[in-house]
Amino acid sequence: MILVVLSALLVFGLTLLHLPAALLLGSMAAAILLAAGGGNLGLGMWPFTLAQGVLGCLIAHSITADILGEIAADWPIFIVGVAAVIAVSSILGWWLAKRQILPGTAAIWGSAPGAASAMMLMAEAHGADVRLVAVMLYLRVVLVALTASVVARLWALPEAIAAAPAPLFPPLDWLHFALTLALALALGGAVLGRVSRIPAGALLVPLVLGALLQGFGLLNIVLPPWLLAASYAVVGWSIGLRFNRPILMYVARALPRIIASTMLLIGFCGGLAVLLTYTMGIEPLTAYLATSPGGLDSVAIIAASSQADLAFIMAMQTARFLIVLLVSPSLARFAASRLNFQKGPD
Repeated sequence: MILVVLSALLVFGLTLLHLPAALLLGSMAAAILLAAGGGNLGLGMWPFTLAQGVLGCLIAHSITADILGEIAADWPIFIVGVAAVIAVSSILGWWLAKRQILPGTAAIWGSAPGAASAMMLMAEAHGADVRLVAVMLYLRVVLVALTASVVARLWALPEAIAAAPAPLFPPLDWLHFALTLALALALGGAVLGRVSRIPAGALLVPLVLGALLQGFGLLNIVLPPWLLAASYAVVGWSIGLRFNRPILMYVARALPRIIASTMLLIGFCGGLAVLLTYTMGIEPLTAYLATSPGGLDSVAIIAASSQADLAFIMAMQTARFLIVLLVSPSLARFAASRLNFQKGPD
């Protein structure tokens, strides 16, 4: 009960501040406070696994034919933009790992530009310390969102950024909602995701199957806000409850360098946006939001509230997200084979 009430208060506060991923961050922060204070709770494997299935369907829902068509139409720009951001973020992650600022491959996974929830879950499946990865990823999400909000206000956003909240219990297409649950929970989370032994299979199997079924018109993915809220809370609690005082002290010592690397990546993306503006003729705010390293949902809200080209921005963000999903395991394995990693905190 303490965990639920504290989570609700923190989520409400973060929502008032218009911070991205408020549900996940508030739930995670509440669990961290409870665990650091000596609380001894655990959610078990299956709630966490089933929540991953829901998030996999959420990601699949964003991969539409319009997005893929936009990528195909401007593929040279997308190749340059995506490759440049991934290269720089990988170099920064390599530097953090080589300097042993974070143990193991946590710095490699935590430096991935975008797909925060997916990277967090995949990192754990590949043996990284998910607590440290979560700190890196969601610290960057917040910093990116704040920076993008300031840039948008300075350029072309006189009105409030926050979109009108969706109703928690909207009318449902019950047939497709049942099919979505079957994909996320039965096929993805409970059966194929676990039996297949694919790393992060509970996330990736519903993602791939959902995108294919949606692309062929066989499934309309339906995810009501209450289901997403519950899934975000479960993921936040599952990770936050693993924290303890030693890991928090470790994070505090590493925090200045993590923030510095994040700001370097944000600065590089700003420079890349200037380059795209002058060489490709892309409107400045559109270029900046398209290259912004992460926080796809918050970037989408900012773009929708401005005069920026939302289709181009979402296509660039989605393209980078898909490539990051594909290359991050290989980058982590390469780093692990080249660097002598330290042991992290227990």
